[in-house]
Amino acid sequence: MKLPTFWGGIHPPQNKELTVSESIVSYRPKGELVFPMSQHIGAPCAPVVAKGDRVFVGTRLGNNDAFVSAPILSSVSGTVKDVTMRLTPPGAFETCVVVEDDGKNELAPEWKPLENYQTADPKEYVKRIRDAGIVGFGGATFPTAVKLSPPPDRKIRWLIVNGVECEPYLNCDNRLMQEGTEKIVQGLALTMRLFPEAEGVIAIENNKPEAIAILKDAVAKSGLNNVTVQPLAVKYPQGAEKMLIEALTGQEFVITALPADVGCIILNVRTVYQIYSAIVEGLPAVTRVVTVTGDAVAHPKNIKTPQGTMIRELIDLCGGFKEQPAKILSGGPMMGLSMRSIDVPVVKGTSGILCLTAKSTMLKPIRACLRCGRCVEACPMGLVPTVLEPLVRARQYKRFEEEGGMNCIECGSCTYMCPANRPLTQGCRDGKASVTAMRRKAAAK
Repeated sequence: MKLPTFWGGIHPPQNKELTVSESIVSYRPKGELVFPMSQHIGAPCAPVVAKGDRVFVGTRLGNNDAFVSAPILSSVSGTVKDVTMRLTPPGAFETCVVVEDDGKNELAPEWKPLENYQTADPKEYVKRIRDAGIVGFGGATFPTAVKLSPPPDRKIRWLIVNGVECEPYLNCDNRLMQEGTEKIVQGLALTMRLFPEAEGVIAIENNKPEAIAILKDAVAKSGLNNVTVQPLAVKYPQGAEKMLIEALTGQEFVITALPADVGCIILNVRTVYQIYSAIVEGLPAVTRVVTVTGDAVAHPKNIKTPQGTMIRELIDLCGGFKEQPAKILSGGPMMGLSMRSIDVPVVKGTSGILCLTAKSTMLKPIRACLRCGRCVEACPMGLVPTVLEPLVRARQYKRFEEEGGMNCIECGSCTYMCPANRPLTQGCRDGKASVTAMRRKAAAK
């Protein structure tokens, strides 16, 4: 039977074997913890604590009352050491709260399980989800409370749990589906109380047979007749929202629309897991499972660690480098961002730390475009990267917009397929950033 998939896309080497059988190990940080105030899509937070303040696990360190935002919470108990500018994974200096861990791991007194959660008004779930700082843990970091509050005229027909994890090398979601199965299923059941007419779908690429089998068994035992586990064809970027909706529902929609506009809400498996923890266990979303991998790492692992932990500590836990890395990425090889330093913290969107040797990066010189069209065939958005990249270099941003450049999802498929090694994705990323900055400047006038 042919498995569902989407048009376009590519088949890069998976390279998941380094950590696919590595159970999640817990790590307790040894040094100070750093919490950037911008860890989600939307309005960044402002610090609400000061140097010397006592904090607990779940204490609010930063907040913004804007609708599209999510609070920043402490992942440890201890003392605020400083509120200052620190380097963050994207390579920028941002306002951060620095906490000195006291090792006691005391939970803030306001954090308790939601009373009568099985019969509580589902609107209470949304409030708890926001208070817990839950965002899209697949990497997009869109505030989940906002996603679960669609306009009243949007009828939600599908609640999709994204367990695809199509990014090469990464296994944090794969391992969580195998080790946190019950919480994922029950978290989905709770979320579906918000949309009682919706069908639940747990989508997983077919290269994760263990996770598929375990989740199918858990769903069958749960008695959730309106939930299915759907294997998908292995193809990148199968986990992107538009591609996932196209594969599962057969619907196409313009990139400027939201999934709710076509009756869908998509949540990452980690997000659903954290929803269960916040509602049933009364725990804030302050930890993160990170895959530390690559051929430069001595012993690759999947690590559960408090947010704010320094990435250097996780690499040390893996035995350090067995060979000098030529490139270190926050995330995977397709959509990950190159890091300037490993002395930066784990944040909500940190799914992986990929350390590659010169051999595996396969860095090659950039040559003139061959007009072969491989990038066009690969682009799942139907764009023409060979047109967009030169427009960005020429700073023709208006034409870049007209040619659909803002619809690029930065998946990296075009760059991967380019025999001339042109930085097509990077060009689109720069173009989008420039257009966004121009729009903000115009709006401020």
